[in-house]
Amino acid sequence: MKGFVFHGPGQSAWEEVPDPAVKEPTDAIVRVGAVTICGTDLHILKGDVPEVRPGTVLGHEAVGEIVEVGADVRTVRPGDRVLVSCISACGRCRYCREAAYGQCRGGGGWILGHLIDGTQAEYVRVPFADLSVHALPSAVESKDAVLLADIFPTSYEVGVLNGRVRPGDTVAVVGAGPIGLAAIATARLFAPERIVAVDLAASRLEAAKRLGADAVADAREDPEQLIADLTDGLGADVVIEAVGVPESFELCTRMVRPGGHVANVGVHGRPATLHLEDLWIKNVTITTGLVDTHSTPTLLRMAAAGRLPTAQLVTHTFPLEQMEEAYDVFSRAADTGALKVVLGEQPHDEVAVRAV
Repeated sequence: MKGFVFHGPGQSAWEEVPDPAVKEPTDAIVRVGAVTICGTDLHILKGDVPEVRPGTVLGHEAVGEIVEVGADVRTVRPGDRVLVSCISACGRCRYCREAAYGQCRGGGGWILGHLIDGTQAEYVRVPFADLSVHALPSAVESKDAVLLADIFPTSYEVGVLNGRVRPGDTVAVVGAGPIGLAAIATARLFAPERIVAVDLAASRLEAAKRLGADAVADAREDPEQLIADLTDGLGADVVIEAVGVPESFELCTRMVRPGGHVANVGVHGRPATLHLEDLWIKNVTITTGLVDTHSTPTLLRMAAAGRLPTAQLVTHTFPLEQMEEAYDVFSRAADTGALKVVLGEQPHDEVAVRAV
């Protein structure tokens, strides 16, 4: 088969790789029907995630068809159309028992496209299939479902839930890329008074308005003052960091009100300064986190009911074999206007359900 292989910082290629095979009785092999590219993949290509070894197939989000399962898999079977979660869960360790699947100590966590070969290929081996894939309702199209593998649960859990968004809050989202936009969409579920989006790109600020932001600010034009003006000088109740650079994190800590929450979602490759000399007295809560995907079943039900604006985030589609072109478009989002790119989308009525 072919897959998108990381060969070291700045080096990657769509090339021939070995077909995956069942290694453990809890594995499933999935034929990839739709896959997307994550900002984390760009961090890997830059060398920000040194755990990823050269030769690894990238990708941790996919929709596809089960083609083979190990002897111990009980919840899916060949022919099933499934969502492949970005997080794998052994189901037995302390963290999995607490639904903190991202911290799995039994061989799971974020492993696809990180510690083992990932989803940006024609086929993928998924460990711990019973907890790591989700059967898809027929009402959810592949291009929509693939966004529920990572960005929606990440934004919802690490941003909105960790930030404790409540009715009547002022919520600031710094970074209006795909994660930030999904945070805006899911923060709206909690009826905040207002959501303010901050970004450098005018196109992304326009997208933020479409997704439900009540106000937008260019990051170069004093967004702190806008927040102060909107809140009578108090500051935002919740600030969600969705960029992953020191400047954006430090901006978030300056915009939050005393007693407020800063929820860091961005993937950071460099140290950021924590100004405790200013924050120690303000009762501020700062959270970090890797997504656990415990919310994925709920989000799938909401998507099936038309409650999530997934389609609005997909700006480009490509055949699977145009992976390198898709990476180029996604990595130059400021020029191309890319939000999410979806590759290899296959209408689910083409998936044959085979009896076993």
